[in-house]
Amino acid sequence: MKLKGRKVLLTGAAGFIGSHLADALVEENHVKGYDNLSSGKEEMLEHLKDDDSFELVVADVLDMDVLKREMEGCDIVFHLAANPDVRLGASDTYVHLEQNVLATYNVLEAMRDCGVDEIVFTSTSTVYGETEVIPTPEDHGPLEPISLYGSSKLACEAMISAYCHSFNMRSASFRFANVVGPRSTHGVTYDFVNKLKEDPNELEILGSPPGTTKSYFYISDCIQGMLHAVRHSENRVEYFNLGSDDYINVKQIADIVCGEMGLEGVEYSWTGGAGGGRGWKGDVKVMLLSIDKLKSLGWSPSYDSSESIAMTVRSLL
Repeated sequence: MKLKGRKVLLTGAAGFIGSHLADALVEENHVKGYDNLSSGKEEMLEHLKDDDSFELVVADVLDMDVLKREMEGCDIVFHLAANPDVRLGASDTYVHLEQNVLATYNVLEAMRDCGVDEIVFTSTSTVYGETEVIPTPEDHGPLEPISLYGSSKLACEAMISAYCHSFNMRSASFRFANVVGPRSTHGVTYDFVNKLKEDPNELEILGSPPGTTKSYFYISDCIQGMLHAVRHSENRVEYFNLGSDDYINVKQIADIVCGEMGLEGVEYSWTGGAGGGRGWKGDVKVMLLSIDKLKSLGWSPSYDSSESIAMTVRSLL
């Protein structure tokens, strides 16, 4: 896919990943950010308000009339808008259907009506579910997500594929490991830092020791990896894993956070969670993605999981 000099519609632009992606895209493109600010924050984009290459539309992708109007004249869509709370699906079974699946349907329909034929989609490692194939490659199957969030993203991937083949579109979908870094608004590192700010003597941790074991990667690696893959995307429908080369458990994350905050003797209070170290039902116990496909295209991450967590703590502090 060609990127330079194009007019981009970026949904979810005011979110953690979206705002960093906006920073990178405005260097070579005109970017129209689109966000309803339900989880994103306008201040994430404050530094771009005087940039002639960027504009922000505060609207919901579920509002089809506005979405079509704002998509007119765009060349490519980066679709990041979604509900990012994986745990929410256990208590609200509709939210991920509406804000992920139906929202993506609206984006694809608007693209079809407006003649936009390229979409970049942010999916998730949770589409794989709990697999014994570690590291997990893009061609692993069958895909059996164990969370409603993961199932909604997999449904989006399938719908995007169908639109690409039915309406002569092209797509690149990214299955992310856990992205961390400046401007993050949720996740285990964010939670630990805020909990320890309130009580530096005790840290409540969801699950049982040592917790889940997963791959974490830094936001700059995420953005660089995405753009590199998009530029080298050649097939009608492409899938890319994106993460680091290693994984760490929740106990190790807690140790890193305490170390970066200069705290000693912190008591870890484990809640028990949903078994197997999991914090909640639908939480994948072990996740490490194979990133050989992206490596074969000339990209590799600059930081491992531990470095990514440590740098994130420093940014949050």
